[in-house]
Amino acid sequence: MNVITVEVDMKVVVLVKQVPDTYEKRQIALDTGLLAREASENVVDEIDERVCAVAADLKKDGTATEVVAVTMGPADADKAIRKVLALAADRAVHVVDDALAGSDMVQTARVLAEAAKDADIILSGAESTDGRGAMVPAMIAEILGRPHIVGADSIEIADGTITGVTNTETEKITLSATTPAVVSLTEKAGEPKLPNFKAIREAKKKEIAVTSLADLGISAGPDAAYVRNVMVSAAERPPKEAGQKVSGDTAATELVDFLAQRHLI
Repeated sequence: MNVITVEVDMKVVVLVKQVPDTYEKRQIALDTGLLAREASENVVDEIDERVCAVAADLKKDGTATEVVAVTMGPADADKAIRKVLALAADRAVHVVDDALAGSDMVQTARVLAEAAKDADIILSGAESTDGRGAMVPAMIAEILGRPHIVGADSIEIADGTITGVTNTETEKITLSATTPAVVSLTEKAGEPKLPNFKAIREAKKKEIAVTSLADLGISAGPDAAYVRNVMVSAAERPPKEAGQKVSGDTAATELVDFLAQRHLI
């Protein structure tokens, strides 16, 4: 990643999410229809670690004067926050409130926008590995009235302007915006590093400001949503069954019939 440095005060917020371990099997709770987060170990989202690597470079090169981690999640998300503090952040803001359980992307964006509104740059992963909605950064930008650089593989910052390179399936696009701005980054943006013992020890001393909805001065969560989804029912995915086999002189006819019955031709 190439970073152009300038001598200005710049506060960078890194949005962090605690998710079930990417490498373990994830399950849906049949009683709620939500992801069963207690079914596996909860960790910092892998893409957020890559975003932290970008923030760490900005701090190291003098572009960012302060890096703040912001997360919305249950009380035990402080474990994930401590890792981010060891990786890059100077301090953290942890929004904890029972009213936020089961929040959709809109309600999540409202809370994160309020908690991060004083940042010059808000850095986020392009999408979380659990929900994969990929809309929260754009929603935050809309709420705050700021430009949004979408899905950048790399960024450069100079003279109050942030430039990101986004690769689509067909072309490379260069996007620029003046700060304050919101930037969502892909997994290509940074390479996470394991924090050393000194960084882990220092992270234990760094501030985590636990904040509620009342502290933020907003009403949010499922009960505050204008519209919301309601789960009607949920069931386990049925086991895989062996597929139908066709062979011999009638194979072509059987295949055509199979596709036709399913309206695939």
